[in-house]
Amino acid sequence: MVKIELLDWAAAQAEAQRIRFAVFVEEQGVPAELEMDDQDAHCLHALAYWTDADAADGRAIGTGRLLPDGHIGRMAVLKDWRRRGAGRALLRTLIDAARRRGDREVMLSAQVHALDFYRAEGFRPEGPEYEEAGIAHQAMRMKLG
Repeated sequence: MVKIELLDWAAAQAEAQRIRFAVFVEEQGVPAELEMDDQDAHCLHALAYWTDADAADGRAIGTGRLLPDGHIGRMAVLKDWRRRGAGRALLRTLIDAARRRGDREVMLSAQVHALDFYRAEGFRPEGPEYEEAGIAHQAMRMKLG
């Protein structure tokens, strides 16, 4: 039901920015200047598409990125498309990409409300909770076999 594409920033930018702005800036109140950063050009980006093109007008419904150092970030799925497997598919695709390029582990900064989601995929909390952009977060890590 979900198709994931891995793209460079030039190919992913329009859709990834649209999704991240809707989720992080409009929905969660993250300042726009904090959401976009200079790391995007160096990342591998994943876009999720619902396979029934009519359902989403052919537009991406979720995004995430993999940084060169193994961090996964900017995981976002549009509100109307959550709890349908898009986030899990995005995360698994980014983990597989890290594994294929030889990374020994992946890390992320999880919003606290999403800890169970990441735990279910094999991530383990590391260190204390902290605040980022006014939202409680937890560092998490997963070793790759």
